[in-house]
Amino acid sequence: MDHVDKIIAQWTRERPDLDTGPMAIIGRMSRLVLEMSAEMQKTFRAHGLNAAGFDLLATLRRAGAPFRLSPGDLIASSMVTSGTMTNRIDQLVKAGLVARIAQEGDRRSVLVGLTAEGLARIEGMLEAHVATQARLLAGLDAAERAQLDGLLRQMQAAQSPPA
Repeated sequence: MDHVDKIIAQWTRERPDLDTGPMAIIGRMSRLVLEMSAEMQKTFRAHGLNAAGFDLLATLRRAGAPFRLSPGDLIASSMVTSGTMTNRIDQLVKAGLVARIAQEGDRRSVLVGLTAEGLARIEGMLEAHVATQARLLAGLDAAERAQLDGLLRQMQAAQSPPA
């Protein structure tokens, strides 16, 4: 019996009229997110980053060469406020991992790009990050992972408003 089972047993005892099935699923999902996030944070810290820094570097890297995006594109990809994004960019500029690059022909417009050090950092940690994620899902075989991915996609689509 795990922690969630104990909570569900208590609610079943106290309020047998409630359907606690959804509570069990969401409780397990919430606990898993916390546990998985903590494990991924260890990988980020081992490479001198946090989740926000990794996300920004990874977004620039997966954009493809020359690994540059506008601040607006970065905001859209991460769904944070412009102030939060500015702070993240500032921190990574200070660390020498990204640079603000004036666009040719429009000095008011800038792109954010990976520096050589930023590219090396994200390249160096991608395999460790993917290995951490694989370790976190090691309890499921390939078919179970595919099934879980499909179910989560279905749940997410049901929660998201139509585009």
